[in-house]
Amino acid sequence: MNFTRWSARLPGTQRRAAARTETPVPSDRRGEGSVPAARAGGPTDGTGPVPAVDGLPARDVLDRVPALVALVHGPDHRLAYVNDAYTAAFGARHTGAPAREALPELAELGLLPLLDQVLRSGRPRTLKSRRAVDGRSYTFTCTPVAEDGGGDGGDGAVLVFATDVTDHAEAAERLRASERRQRETAVTLQRSLLPQDLEEPDDLRIAATYQPGGTEAAVGGDWYDVITLGGGRTALVIGDVMGRGVRAAAVMGQLRTGARAYARLDLPPHEVLQLLDGLATEIDPNQIATCVYAVHDPNEGRLVYASAGHLPILVRDEHGTVSRADEPTGPPLGTGGWMHSSGSIALAPGSTAVLYTDGLVERRNEDLDEGIAALERALAGATGSPQVVCDRLVRSAGVTADHDDDVAVLVLQHPARTGPDGELFRNAALELLGGVEAAPRARAFASGVLTSWRFPAELHDLGVLATSELVANSLQHGTPPMRLRLRRTDRRLIVEVTDGDDHLPRRRHAEPADESGRGIAIVATIASAWGCRRTPDGGKAVWCEFLLPKPRP
Repeated sequence: MNFTRWSARLPGTQRRAAARTETPVPSDRRGEGSVPAARAGGPTDGTGPVPAVDGLPARDVLDRVPALVALVHGPDHRLAYVNDAYTAAFGARHTGAPAREALPELAELGLLPLLDQVLRSGRPRTLKSRRAVDGRSYTFTCTPVAEDGGGDGGDGAVLVFATDVTDHAEAAERLRASERRQRETAVTLQRSLLPQDLEEPDDLRIAATYQPGGTEAAVGGDWYDVITLGGGRTALVIGDVMGRGVRAAAVMGQLRTGARAYARLDLPPHEVLQLLDGLATEIDPNQIATCVYAVHDPNEGRLVYASAGHLPILVRDEHGTVSRADEPTGPPLGTGGWMHSSGSIALAPGSTAVLYTDGLVERRNEDLDEGIAALERALAGATGSPQVVCDRLVRSAGVTADHDDDVAVLVLQHPARTGPDGELFRNAALELLGGVEAAPRARAFASGVLTSWRFPAELHDLGVLATSELVANSLQHGTPPMRLRLRRTDRRLIVEVTDGDDHLPRRRHAEPADESGRGIAIVATIASAWGCRRTPDGGKAVWCEFLLPKPRP
């Protein structure tokens, strides 16, 4: 092969290296290491002539460069030349054979189609960081070589120039492996801090899902929880900690633990958010989170909620009409200095409610309201079990394994029960009017209701005793209006008494000479659970519940 007929278009770095190899640059020249002019003129400082690049012997330059160099020509890319570095890497090669035979390592890397592209386009192409058969990684640059005198290039040549980037590739792989480990740690922490098994309230059917972001997205702080409060009431929580990674997951875990602890106080939703706001500030003054805390009471048929900068709850009624919860919305948790407020939305039998995080509806090129509107349309046509609805909403939003944000969705249904199933869920209430006759009237009412519900004799007597003690406590320490409510589900009997006084009773040890203080202790002893809470109208409710015996198979 006559190298004087070819003009190789070497990259700038290699031109400079070749120039330095052939002729040392005087130390007193300005811009030491700069590339000499293609056709340098005579010296102006009397130091002697400087050889031009065009005068350098091409083969000597290519033989000495540490990079791998091969020259192929013609449409079948016949091998014309390989330098010493190429031979050291892949062994001796015989010139004249097609590249598919003479350079099999290039065929394995998929470079032959690239050589065709270079010949057709006359433009260089680069293939970055490919691992070759020798175990090292190279970046290949294929440059067209024009024959002196022109021509259409159909029988032109291509110079293959490969730079060893093994160290860079290994460093990049170590970095990727480290990022994968960190992400796996964050995902594991995130999932371990979420509920492993959702609590199952008597009156609601609930499903939830969590989808972490794709491999290119760090794990966020999305979370949810379901908390049974007793007396048939259920708290539902969903939130999103700003930020990503292990730190966001750790903050999420602390907020979820705090929410469960505050929920046990059975406070109104806005008061729970006030407490969580203070907790978020204590955890990290620079960390904020959005959150919705809602409470469902089957006796009221409503969802009472408060929001700290979170997205609105969506509710689909039994006819398929979707409503957004109004916004008594305060700023996110951790901002401080704001008084939250509670609102409510109907959740009648047959309704479905959806709580979600922004990863489900927020897209980079869309307005957030458009995403919520799309979710409303998907919910309007979503039927089936809560898990089916949950999966359908996630699919309709286009959430995949490569999604750029994590997603949490909580779906709850208040089933409309009819037939035999409806017989297992019953309510009965009595307004407690009058004086001392209220207690015997309440006992007679409870006895008649429990008999009609066909409870066993033992459970009947316990229910009447609990009713007597709670009514007596309310008559002695409470104020009108007073009300007795009995409720049965498929799992338990609930006895609840409300009155107009907000002083909450507590269990205490009564001395033998005390004439009071034993009622709550008796109730706590005979019942499966008991509790009390303040009501929105300024009064209180005291309740207890008894687990029903499991039916025999």
